[in-house]
Amino acid sequence: MSVYAIGDVQGCYDELLDLLDQLRFEPGRDRLWLTGDLVNRGPKSLEVLRFVRDLGDSAITVLGNHDLHLLAVAAHNGHPIRSKDTLHGVLTAPDRDELLAWLRHRPLLHHDTGLGYTLVHAGFPPQWDLELASACARELELALRGPRYTDYFTHMYGDTPSTWSEALTGRDRLRYITNAFTRIRYCHEDGTLAMALKATPGTQPLGYLPWYAVRNRSSAAERIIFGHWSTLELRQRVDPSWGVIHLDNGCVWGGHLTAFSLQARRYVDMPCRCWRQPAGPRNHEVALRG
Repeated sequence: MSVYAIGDVQGCYDELLDLLDQLRFEPGRDRLWLTGDLVNRGPKSLEVLRFVRDLGDSAITVLGNHDLHLLAVAAHNGHPIRSKDTLHGVLTAPDRDELLAWLRHRPLLHHDTGLGYTLVHAGFPPQWDLELASACARELELALRGPRYTDYFTHMYGDTPSTWSEALTGRDRLRYITNAFTRIRYCHEDGTLAMALKATPGTQPLGYLPWYAVRNRSSAAERIIFGHWSTLELRQRVDPSWGVIHLDNGCVWGGHLTAFSLQARRYVDMPCRCWRQPAGPRNHEVALRG
């Protein structure tokens, strides 16, 4: 059995199929790990959702910020659809309710002890070790899967609180957990999230670091696979002490859909062929702001 991790698909269905062909992926034999953001901005979100769902136990996907945005839009009281969203096909599909229920039950974090890897969409705050991150993931998963899940979407958007505390409760606690798992890029050296900073490392203000480069972060012993940050280009400047593998190479913005073989430790890239956006920055994000 081979296990392949794949970065943010965002509706790039044709590229996903091409990449799986190149990998010679066999659902009955191999496994896929997906970093989340299956949907939005690309042309075939509906096809991607159906395909990944139908892979059953052969695929594990964590939730990303665009996935949560789709669920919030569908919940009506969560957030209005945006002009750049490409979610109409999902929202009007005859199997919409089944797809959204399936998506709502995806995890925020997946850890495989045998393989020694952890999968998340965006990253870990520096204060979280694997045990605490796993516990926080379960908290948010319970909210998403519970009978009052639409209440969560009403208060999901926003940049505060920016500092972790075990004393956080209620909507503030869930919003922090949401931002930590699905939106984090930079932190201050003291661990405060800096949600407004999105550009390539080296351009950030003094005192701010990519989350994985914060000194003495509690998850430093883990090997973490993540996506979300399409301008990061981490492979060009890897410090082995970081222990992270980044896979979002901005396919939906004209880049590549990227896979990583966990056993062979090699990358495979598939160029985008669906891109129809004007030239410009690739690190577009659904800003979960109220």
